[in-house]
Amino acid sequence: MHELSLLENVRDIIEREAERQHFTRVSTITLAIGALSCIEVDALRFAFDVVMNDSVANEAELRIETVPAIGRCRHCGEEVAMETLHQLCPACGRHGIDILQGNGMQIKDLMVS
Repeated sequence: MHELSLLENVRDIIEREAERQHFTRVSTITLAIGALSCIEVDALRFAFDVVMNDSVANEAELRIETVPAIGRCRHCGEEVAMETLHQLCPACGRHGIDILQGNGMQIKDLMVS
């Protein structure tokens, strides 16, 4: 369950920023998660409260936004919406689409005080 370690990294980033920017409480955390990131959103939600316990995000609400996956074909240059990692290009029918967005996770927004 790599979602647990992802949340631990999020918590550590937030704790460092709290010290750097002098906030003491996080009320909302918005994560942008790529459609092809292989991150289980239900597992993230399940582990969120446990990981954030005893941190500045102890009582924070977790919001998740899905980032659509977009890629560009190496052969024809077409930019395409992606539904799987290894799909054929709908324009030329060949393999070899490089992902431009939608395969990662980032902290998009924090509501702090």
